[in-house]
This record gives sequence, C-alpha cells and structure tokens, in this order.
Amino acid sequence: MLALLHTSPVHIPVFDALRDSDHPSLELRHLVHADLLARAMAEGPQAVAAAVDAVLAGAVAEGATAVLCTCSTIGRVAEACAPRLGVPVLRVDRPMAAAAARHRRIVVVAAVRSTLAPTDALIREEAAGRDIDLSTRLVEGAWERFEAGDHDGYLDAVAGALDDVRDADVIVLAQASMAGAAGRTSSAVPVLSSPGTGFRAAAAAADARPADASA
Repeated sequence: MLALLHTSPVHIPVFDALRDSDHPSLELRHLVHADLLARAMAEGPQAVAAAVDAVLAGAVAEGATAVLCTCSTIGRVAEACAPRLGVPVLRVDRPMAAAAARHRRIVVVAAVRSTLAPTDALIREEAAGRDIDLSTRLVEGAWERFEAGDHDGYLDAVAGALDDVRDADVIVLAQASMAGAAGRTSSAVPVLSSPGTGFRAAAAAADARPADASA
C-alpha cells in the first residue's frame, strides 16, 4: 500500500487517475492534512516535523509500504522521517528536480512563497555542484484563487506567469497543484510538473516492498 500525504484534497483525483492508468493493482491511502501547510507557511516547515512524523507513523502502522508527500513545502520534513519509519518516504518533486537540474537556466514558478526556498534547495541538491542559473517567481494572487475554490482561475494565473518566461531552458512548477497550467501556457519553454514522475517513483518503491516488510 502506498500512503500519500496531501495538504489539499484536490490531489486525490489526480493521483487516483495516475494509479488507474499505470498501477491499477496498487492500493492507495490518501491522508489530507491542510493544517500542516497552513502552519508551515506561518512558522516554517520544521514546525510541523513532529506532526508529519506522527501522521506517517500511523500510515505505516496501518500497512503502508511507502509514503509519498505531495506538498513541496513540507517535502524535506517528510523525507527525514524515513529512517525512523523503516519505509521509503518520497517527496513528489524530487524526480522533477532531478530532471530540471540537468539544465542550466532554470526558472521555478510557485503560487505559495513557502515553496520557493525548498524547491530551490532541492534543485541545487540534485545539481550536485554543477553550474546552474536558477531564478524563482511567485505568482501573486494565485493561491488566493486556489483557496477560494477557483481552480480554473488559479491555473490561468499560473499559466499567465509561465507565458512571461522566455530566457530559460526549463520551467519548474513548484507545486503539484500547478500541473494543469502546463497545458494552458503559450511559452515555448519546456514545463516540468511533479505528479507523474513523483507518483511513478513512489509506486515503484511501494511495489518493491512486501506488505510485511515494515513489520
């Protein structure tokens, strides 16, 4: 079983669809904790470390053989739980960051300010000292649309920001919820999003461990 830690319920159908398409036999357990992002935005990701650990420990106790954190803001905190939990804990944006780090001119676009620093750090980690030119952009007002339930308005606002990116080799969508904006932009710069690659990595990790491996 793969447990997915979300900070918004909008991710559930996205990852259910990915499972149905590529891993139909994989059992998913969705854990939605919007409060974790709210607190991390206000106090910093480390403030929710104990809470994240407790949520993930509960999932492992219920049979999860791997965990995927779909929130970029708390991804590093989630990953740090793996040694104690004894199962793989993956952050959804790491495969995307690895792909981005193969380029030199990288633009990270986010709708939440608290996501910018973790994504920047992750890409630089994946670059492993290679020379990269990385810049970040916050889409002002987009997150307010997301919180209001205006999903189309949210994606259109993100796509508008992507339209303005020209001098780059690749654009990184810092949050999984932004993935739909890739199909709405007129920018010729390739756009990377995290759900597909992140889910495939997590599904492989879950499949690689028998159900009683964490016992």
